[in-house]
Amino acid sequence: MFGLSHCSTCQKAQAELEAAGWRVDFRDVKDAPLSEDERRQMVAEFSDKLVNRASLTWRAMSEAERGANPVKMLGERPSVMKRPAIIEGDQRLLGWTKNVKRALGLEA
Repeated sequence: MFGLSHCSTCQKAQAELEAAGWRVDFRDVKDAPLSEDERRQMVAEFSDKLVNRASLTWRAMSEAERGANPVKMLGERPSVMKRPAIIEGDQRLLGWTKNVKRALGLEA
């Protein structure tokens, strides 16, 4: 799981997964930034949906910054990443929605 340790959604996701018996490897992308190769791979896997266009970080960015390549953008502003980003086997999941929980077997 990738996200920010102070993000309440990431905290909730991690707590719910651990309560269901999952072992969660969490990486705070601000404290342990993704390398350019890792960012490139994540953008390839999640597409530009990895950029959270509803975040406060996004809203504070200039139009020029918003137009940047997502790989560069996520390197300069890790908090603009949609979170949590979960990689489990072949699954690539973004956010903590009912559909994500269902995909992980947490909701029927």
